[in-house]
Amino acid sequence: MQPRLLGQLGLADLVTAANAAIGFVAVATATVDPALAARLILLAAIADGLDGVVARVRGGTAVGPVLDSLADVASFGVAPAALVYAVASNGGAAVSGDPFAIAALVVPALYVSMAVVRLGFYMLHDCENPETEGVQTTLAATVLAVTYLAGIGEPTVLVAMAALFTYLMVAPVTYPDLYARDAVVLGGLQALAIAIPTAVDRVFPRSLLLFALAYLVLAPFVYWRDTGS
Repeated sequence: MQPRLLGQLGLADLVTAANAAIGFVAVATATVDPALAARLILLAAIADGLDGVVARVRGGTAVGPVLDSLADVASFGVAPAALVYAVASNGGAAVSGDPFAIAALVVPALYVSMAVVRLGFYMLHDCENPETEGVQTTLAATVLAVTYLAGIGEPTVLVAMAALFTYLMVAPVTYPDLYARDAVVLGGLQALAIAIPTAVDRVFPRSLLLFALAYLVLAPFVYWRDTGS
């Protein structure tokens, strides 16, 4: 007999659930293979964009937006925090009394808490809007993951970036949604960074990192949508 809740899910909801599962696998692998965890975070970002496409084509459900934010907690809150902690603590083997080891634990924990806060307020205020306040959790997670894949794996850099995003996710800065054409470019770079991250001197992760950083810095000022459309 089929569980009653599954009968109420649409195809887009199943993609969202897969996003959450990918986030868990990223967390589980972070301490043993950070590069794989980073690639899985990018895969979850692709799934996060795909569920919206499926919902527009096949139709969504009332529970879809709620599921999306819950999945984002796993994939773009907990998973990147676990990646940063794993790299900064040498797989969890750092001495607990060392100040940097404490920062390597506290900063990812704060990152997760602010991701939860940001997603909660997104559901409350911005879910139906073509713009949102604060850096998107997807963008923050993408930058952290692709930074590592681009060959920038210094623990101090990753912890500092996580600390910055802890603030930026709840900062009073408005970000517009990507146009479809730009989302396609981003998804293509993500797929290439996942499939062949070390090819041609890491050209695809580095290109994706530049794309993401350009949006992070410039989007509130020079990249704007017609919010009335």
